[in-house]
Amino acid sequence: MAEYKATLMDDAAVGRALKRIAHEILERNGGADNLCVLGIKRRGVSLAEEIVKNIEDIEGKRIQLGTLDITYYRDDLARDSSEPVIHESQIPFDIEGKTVILVDDVLYTGRTARAAMEAVLKHGRASQIQLAVLVDRGHRELPIRGDYVGKNVPTSKSERISVKIPPFEEQRSVELYG
Repeated sequence: MAEYKATLMDDAAVGRALKRIAHEILERNGGADNLCVLGIKRRGVSLAEEIVKNIEDIEGKRIQLGTLDITYYRDDLARDSSEPVIHESQIPFDIEGKTVILVDDVLYTGRTARAAMEAVLKHGRASQIQLAVLVDRGHRELPIRGDYVGKNVPTSKSERISVKIPPFEEQRSVELYG
């Protein structure tokens, strides 16, 4: 078991980061028109819900929100588990021609983001795909970067970032283990 090293973000810091990301999304895209948000299962969904709420509070417009299960699109599936748990993607709207904001908790190797982009492309041709992450910890294996990053945290490969967020944990935080 990895040893706890530090709390990198407490509940308030997570909230501030998600509000800042919402503002950055609106600024970069000139408002909320033509936006939709997809949370990458599991923890990305809760983060996406809060980002959408923040955007709606700022703009006063409803934003389309969906969930994306990328399990079938992972290139490391065989190494992870012989019996993967598949959750259905829920995209109850057309993404054709829209700016899709993918939301995930941690950006590490880039493989989850690559799989998510592939999954989005199976649902239609978005005009743009942008990536929002709460934490970027480095160590990319693919040429992928976050368009919106809550916190950059340089880590060693032996360290682990743990994003704690309801409904999986009682309170929000980002912790470092090593």
